[in-house]
Amino acid sequence: MDALDRVVKPKTKRAKRFLEKREPKLTENTKTAMLIKGGNASSTVTEVLKDIYALKKPFAVMYKKKNITRPFEDQTSLEFFSKKSDCSLFLFGSHNKKRPNNLIVGRMFDYHVLDMVELGIENFVSLKDIKNNKCPEGTKPMLIFAGDTFDVNEEYRRLKSLLIDFFRGPTVSNIRLAGLEHVLHFTAVDGKIYMRSYKVLLKKSGCKIPRIELEDIGPSLDLVMRRTHLASDDLYKLSLKQPKALKPKKKKNISHDVFGTTYGRIHMQKQDLSKLQTRKMKGLKKRPAEKSAEDGGVSPKKTKSG
Repeated sequence: MDALDRVVKPKTKRAKRFLEKREPKLTENTKTAMLIKGGNASSTVTEVLKDIYALKKPFAVMYKKKNITRPFEDQTSLEFFSKKSDCSLFLFGSHNKKRPNNLIVGRMFDYHVLDMVELGIENFVSLKDIKNNKCPEGTKPMLIFAGDTFDVNEEYRRLKSLLIDFFRGPTVSNIRLAGLEHVLHFTAVDGKIYMRSYKVLLKKSGCKIPRIELEDIGPSLDLVMRRTHLASDDLYKLSLKQPKALKPKKKKNISHDVFGTTYGRIHMQKQDLSKLQTRKMKGLKKRPAEKSAEDGGVSPKKTKSG
């Protein structure tokens, strides 16, 4: 049995908190990515890993030492590092004569490789090559995908889902307008994928809504898809399964139209309008004959007091 697979009983409170953090939860922690450098890595690959790490911080772990592994042939090393650092996303960089400037981006399910896509770097502009003000660390980016290929091709559709998982960051309940300052734009055209990073500048427009300008801050990547390792439909469906406690409960007698308007249905007993209390007026007051007719035609006899 592997050392990481053993049932470990915590001996200190710190170890107990550490194990509780890794336990399954209804609302999972923010996904963390690990960035790994292969046995042979060019300066371009090293710079790409550093820049992606700068975009992902603080939800990223950077392995500085070289790791001689081939993810498409043997995935045990990736699964070991995933379990060790509690990371469900990974980016592996390598370089060789057959596949120069190579990146492998993937994700885990239950500490096993779920999806994996190999991308080749054809052109790269680093963060430090563009002399502009950068976004603060930990800024949640806005993701834009352009190109019909992301919706038509199955491999590109999985890649889109993988990139959303990789760059989406933490789930937030409220959004501040000034906090929307980072854009990641992915374009798929002519068999290539163009990744661009922009900073949003809010300019004066003379009205309440500011004028938007985009400033290139890097990194910029021109990528081409190489090999893919995609999960089967059954396994992919299993990885998307949500616990019953998170599913919204269906409310009875409530419906919505196409515009999002909520309609409620109320069930009431049959009303007798003859007993409806109205405003008391002399004109609406019933005569004694009408009262006796309602009571069955018999008027009560008055007793004489002697």
